Amino acid sequence: MTSGSELRECDPTAAHAAPDVRYVKHDQPLTQGVLASLGFGATALSSADPRRFNVALEPLGTAVAEEWHVTGPVISGTDGALQWSRGGGWLFAAIELDEGRHGGAEETARLAYAALSEFVAASPERHVQRIWNYLGAINQGQGDDERYKHFCQGRMEGMGDIFAHGFPAATAIGHHATAHRLQVYLLASSQPGTRIENPRQVSAWQYPRQYGRTPPSFARATLLPAGDVLAISGTASVVGHASAHAGNLDAQLDETLVNLETLLTASALPRSFDARAPLKVYVRHREHEARVRAFLAQRLPDAPALLLHGDICRDDLLVEIDGWRYRT
Repeated sequence: MTSGSELRECDPTAAHAAPDVRYVKHDQPLTQGVLASLGFGATALSSADPRRFNVALEPLGTAVAEEWHVTGPVISGTDGALQWSRGGGWLFAAIELDEGRHGGAEETARLAYAALSEFVAASPERHVQRIWNYLGAINQGQGDDERYKHFCQGRMEGMGDIFAHGFPAATAIGHHATAHRLQVYLLASSQPGTRIENPRQVSAWQYPRQYGRTPPSFARATLLPAGDVLAISGTASVVGHASAHAGNLDAQLDETLVNLETLLTASALPRSFDARAPLKVYVRHREHEARVRAFLAQRLPDAPALLLHGDICRDDLLVEIDGWRYRT
């Protein structure tokens, strides 16, 4: 398996424009150009439309949905436990599995990734750009028995050939809903993107043994095929491979922002986050919401931000940020 930066295999001027990511009212009807609509928490709108997927993370503040808009018609459907939609050269695919029915965190992750891998491999949009993972009790267990580490092992076993050219950008966050609920969704394209790494950090797949039998398998970001958008992985206060500023929320926020800005520099994007940089901010403790909002207002005042209550994959980290940065 090849890891690290990857050159695009084709002329980026021929690539499809990236989805337009917007935060909208959580109960807004879906229009034809919507590839996916992600709801959050108990107030998320229930729907049989395969384009809707409700994430088991509670929003902090006003409930909104995250919509991905593409150019051209969108078709959608289901394939067993998997739901999907495609349009404009892009594919959304999602799956939710109950660990109680599939043998625990490791085996459930393997099954989820195997199903997604098989579906994507048979699709025109076979290049996975970005993937999100949400599981309950992510920090439960000690050492190799931590649930996140079991998830990482199962993920690797189920990945299949769709990751043969390098890992995509990714997020893995713990939700506080039913403990046995695993949710995974992805964005894939008919053309490859470029994997971006952070020079301040050890690449996740090269982490030392202390982080589990199988290291986390993701790139720090992916520059989408047309070079117009950076899809940013879950980013936290990590320097090298170690967590920094344990227990210090303000210092962790500062370090996280340095890492985010470093990814922009590595991608040759402006080193700032403006109105075309929608972010999701995962906050471990509800009581930190006000301080996180104050930081965002001061340091990232123009970036749309969705705050979500979730556990970071390391128990010494208090906050994590992912999102998008559009070139224009």
